[in-house]
Amino acid sequence: MSRSVLQPSQQKLAEKLTILNDRGVGMLTRLYNIKKQGQVWKACGDPKAKPSYLIDKNLESAVKFIVRKFPAVETRNNNQQLAQLQKEKSEILKNLALYYFTFVDVMEFKDHVCELLNTIDVCQVFFDITVNFDLTKNYLDLIITYTTLMILLSRIEERKAIIGLYNYAHEMTHGASDREYPRLGQMIVDYENPLKKMMEEFVPHSKSLSDALISLQMVYPRRNLSADQWRNAQLLSLISAPSTMLNPAQSDTMPCEYLSLDAMEKWIIFGFILCHGILNTDATALNLWKLALQSSSCLSLFRDEVFHIHKAAEDLFVNIRGYNKRINDIRECKEAAVSHAGSMHRERRKFLRSALKELATVLSDQPGLLGPKALFVFMALSFARDEIIWLLRHADNMPKKSADDFIDKHIAELIFYMEELRAHVRKYGPVMQRYYVQYLSGFDAVVLNELVQNLSVCPEDESIIMSSFVNTMTSLSVKQVEDGEVFDFRGMRLDWFRLQAYTSVSKASLSLADHRELGKMMNTIIFHTKMVDSLVEMLVETSDLSIFCFYSRAFEKMFQQCLELPSQSRYSIAFPLLCTHFMSCTHELCPEERHHIGDRSLSLCNMFLDEMAKQARNLITDICTEQCTLSDQLLPKHCAKTISQAVNKKSKKQTGKKGEPEREKPGVESMRKNRLVVTNLDKLHTALSELCFSINYVPNMVVWEHTFTPREYLTSHLEIRFTKSIVGMTMYNQATQEIAKPSELLTSVRAYMTVLQSIENYVQIDITRVFNNVLLQQTQHLDSHGEPTITSLYTNWYLETLLRQVSNGHIAYFPAMKAFVNLPTENELTFNAEEYSDISEMRSLSELLGPYGMKFLSESLMWHISSQVAELKVIQFLSVLALKH
Repeated sequence: MSRSVLQPSQQKLAEKLTILNDRGVGMLTRLYNIKKQGQVWKACGDPKAKPSYLIDKNLESAVKFIVRKFPAVETRNNNQQLAQLQKEKSEILKNLALYYFTFVDVMEFKDHVCELLNTIDVCQVFFDITVNFDLTKNYLDLIITYTTLMILLSRIEERKAIIGLYNYAHEMTHGASDREYPRLGQMIVDYENPLKKMMEEFVPHSKSLSDALISLQMVYPRRNLSADQWRNAQLLSLISAPSTMLNPAQSDTMPCEYLSLDAMEKWIIFGFILCHGILNTDATALNLWKLALQSSSCLSLFRDEVFHIHKAAEDLFVNIRGYNKRINDIRECKEAAVSHAGSMHRERRKFLRSALKELATVLSDQPGLLGPKALFVFMALSFARDEIIWLLRHADNMPKKSADDFIDKHIAELIFYMEELRAHVRKYGPVMQRYYVQYLSGFDAVVLNELVQNLSVCPEDESIIMSSFVNTMTSLSVKQVEDGEVFDFRGMRLDWFRLQAYTSVSKASLSLADHRELGKMMNTIIFHTKMVDSLVEMLVETSDLSIFCFYSRAFEKMFQQCLELPSQSRYSIAFPLLCTHFMSCTHELCPEERHHIGDRSLSLCNMFLDEMAKQARNLITDICTEQCTLSDQLLPKHCAKTISQAVNKKSKKQTGKKGEPEREKPGVESMRKNRLVVTNLDKLHTALSELCFSINYVPNMVVWEHTFTPREYLTSHLEIRFTKSIVGMTMYNQATQEIAKPSELLTSVRAYMTVLQSIENYVQIDITRVFNNVLLQQTQHLDSHGEPTITSLYTNWYLETLLRQVSNGHIAYFPAMKAFVNLPTENELTFNAEEYSDISEMRSLSELLGPYGMKFLSESLMWHISSQVAELKVIQFLSVLALKH
């Protein structure tokens, strides 16, 4: 490629970097799904979507032959092995086309990336993350995407079988190999060990890549500090310096402040592996690399695919002459990572929990601070996201001896405060818009205009772009925010990206390297524009945790730990809220995975909310049981012993047993002599209030176009449990025909209802609706589930037990007492009829069953009586006939 022919301004570097980075993520998504289709959990395609030809016994010998000979094609002398292939060639072509052309797309992507990297080298582009941020970031992202893609490709075990099978079927059908096959087959062979191949490939790109990486020397070490250093610097604190609380958070490197630490570590580790020569000549590069190696044991390649950095780097360097020092460095860094990284990240998470809590609390009280302190919010989100992702990928990839550092029972709290900050940004978006619209028009436009005016050289094209920036910002007004106008600065940001490309090539008329202040000012302006029109995109960039979708076991385990720890249960709502993130990990190049990831997000969200409601229901049930026990102590039947003791004491008679302890009176549990003594009921109420805070945190949440209402889960569980409890409290035993007295059941139901009514103090639910639904069903013969109700149970008992004994002459009605009483018989009855049929019991029964229930009881009663009367009439008629004869 001749430098004299190539014109940097016509190379469209910004556009190519943008498109290739997006396409690279799409290609990664497709390769990831091809790899995962052979495993248990499928992110894309049908669960049985692994090509049947790879497991078909009839094709087994053909597949082995193709893989052994790959990439060579031999169809003439192997008719026996390939005979079965001949029969199924059309089906193979049809079903493997998607897989095959995905690999072809990867090859084409590789070609475009290599071409662009060569162009960048020829243009001698200047890279500095603190000046031309977008250009440098996109360049490094492209290299890492390309590297990750080739590593992921090498991990697909069936790649040779898929490509080979398709090509053989193509040759049998069309008489020739697919035109892409020779190059594709060679690429698969060349990249068996992708990093080794790419180390050779990147020799010409070493200068550009190393310059870009070394520009991180101020940014990365500043981000990779210990928790104590953060604490001493009072990082993210709004109240540490009250006098500066209203001052805007400023930095010369605004976009670098919330840049992902995870992304930087991938840049540094993979980047310096690819241009490893610089490690021997530049101390800054070596220090950066060692610092990154000490921070992690593995990197996230894509989703849950990880890369074990120390072993891979050592294997690559072991065969390079003169690299013994580097190998020793790697081993030392590995020891440091294993020994200290876990505790360092644990302390960071501990610090971030308190820092984010403070930030969220202050901003909820004073949302106006979201304007000047927006940078703090996105820094906090980015820092927390990095630590959560670090824990997630290391939890399953670290030695068991240091397992304690990789189990964080308080992770829910950190996620919760992230969600709270995200909610503040979404809720108070207009506040931030008003602030930054005024900032852009009143300050940024003026400063940029002065910078442009003071430029010694400013070519026409660059001048036009700069002037358009100033004009765009000057025309902004608060009225646009008040009128609800939709802002769109994407064009302005792309123009700045283009301008970075124009001014970063060698021999540019206006060199950004010589005008760093302009670059830093524009980076700040771009951040301010994002605060006006791209808040949602910024939240995704800094706090997206859709990676949990691919760590479902760890995700569910964290949720269970959260519910088990009473102090953390108030943060359990964070887990269903995370399910709203999942769809952001999908890509338009792999649309078929949307349904599977969407279904996964729905099932997880439903499971989490259901478990939270069950836990709350169980706590409420335990409280109800305790309260029913306390209410039971106040029943009249328990006062006889107390009265007896009082009478005996008064008459100074000795009690039956010497030293018999005096019975505790009801209410003694409320007497507290020491505040530190905590009863079981106290613990239950505390746990319930914590969990209800979580259930009540959001009225609803939208997951993949489905709306979930956490409170409704609790309401439905309470209805089911209340129904079962009422029926259970009747204590009906069909074998012994025992049942609770209506008055005792009414007391228990009232105690139960009192507890349920108190739930309204914790959660905004309509408990009256629960009572209406449940108690009205109890007035019917069967409830909505077809189960017996208290109406049916009491009706059966009064008819089958009490009325039967009346018919048998064992029970009679006593008008003076207005109740049925037991008559003296040889066999004593198991119950006292008076206790079930006096006025107070009948009142209690009518209150429990309601008018519908009493109507059902009376109708059943009258039917039984009328049938008995009919029998008496028959007996009388027969007797009359006998007397006449």
